[in-house]
Amino acid sequence: MSIDTLISEIDAEIARLEQAHALLAGMAESAREIPAPAKKRAKRKLSKAARERIAAAQRKRWARVKAEKAAKLAPAKPEKKAAPAKKRGMSATARKRIVTATRKKWAAIRAPKKAAKKVPAKKVAKKPPAKKTVAAKKAAIKKAAPKNAPAAKAKKAAPEKAAPAMEEAATS
Repeated sequence: MSIDTLISEIDAEIARLEQAHALLAGMAESAREIPAPAKKRAKRKLSKAARERIAAAQRKRWARVKAEKAAKLAPAKPEKKAAPAKKRGMSATARKRIVTATRKKWAAIRAPKKAAKKVPAKKVAKKPPAKKTVAAKKAAIKKAAPKNAPAAKAKKAAPEKAAPAMEEAATS
């Protein structure tokens, strides 16, 4: 077969396909113009017995699925309940050894802290100096002031004059 014969066969095939296309397109257009009457499908009804058979079959399927799932999740349990297996524990002597070792360890950790707390003695709060009495104030003024200073005499005189006035107010 030469190339020319192949090309002529392909052209002939194309022409046939175009004719078929035109025929189908024309049919489709005519089909679009005339709508086919819509058939309403009658609703199918199942009998009560048929519905029950379907429901029973579905329950059976789900039971099988659940059984398989349960078998995968939990190993088969014995039918008879046996006494619970005894938990492994430690003997009383082993527990005492552990407790004494722990106490010894914590005592060694706390010992330096206790020693550090005992070293500084508790500081006693200092009392504020007692208030000077009037007589002590007068004595301090006499020592500090020179004898020739008139201001010191004025200071001495002022408290003495105020004292009798206070006594008079208290008696009346």
